[in-house]
This record gives sequence, structure tokens and C-alpha cells, in this order.
Amino acid sequence: MIEVKNVDKPDERRDFPRGHLEVCNLSGLVFGVATMEPGWRWSESVRPIVGTEYCEVHHNGYVVQGRLRLRMRDGSEAEVGPGDVFVCPPGHDAWVLGDEQFIVYDFAGGAAEYARPEGS
Repeated sequence: MIEVKNVDKPDERRDFPRGHLEVCNLSGLVFGVATMEPGWRWSESVRPIVGTEYCEVHHNGYVVQGRLRLRMRDGSEAEVGPGDVFVCPPGHDAWVLGDEQFIVYDFAGGAAEYARPEGS
């Protein structure tokens, strides 16, 4: 069976301080479009919602706009920007760099759980 959804009509939208996530649910794929404003930081905007020390969601991402810094639990860091495709395992913090919105497409399926209170 072929499934088609349009990101302009997501199945769900989750708002959090300085950002939001729009989710399209398809068989075998949960696709997310995340938008974070300048000043967004996971540990300040999402950690209070989920209750974990680090983001525990796996991300397979494609950056559409803006720049983001990622820091893993072990202290290693990377920066991603427009056109970058990246894989980021659980156990990280992240923050928007500069004064431009950060927009990322997430193909990992982690959008199903992102920015949801722990245990929900």
C-alpha cells in the first residue's frame, strides 16, 4: 500500500519553549519536521518536559536551515548546518547557533517520542 502525507498537514504538532515539532505518521516511518528558534537549547526547552538528563532520542537528520551544535554525554561535539545529513545517537544536548531558525527533517522515527513526558 502506498502512503503519502504532506508536511504542510502534519498528524500532530508538539510545542515546547522556543520551538515545535510537526509529525507525520506513516507505516514504517515517523517523520518529523522540527523548528527551533534562536536561543533554543534542548536542556532548557525540552528536558523539563521529558525529565531525562540528556535527549534519549536517536536522530537521523537532514538540516534545511540554520546551525545546531550537538554535545554527547562523553563530551564529544559536532556542528550541523544546511545540507548536512547526520546521525546522532541518544545521550546528547543540542543548541541553536546564531540568530537564524534551525529546521531539520528527522527520519529516525524518534519523533514519535520526542518532547513527550517520560512514560507517556
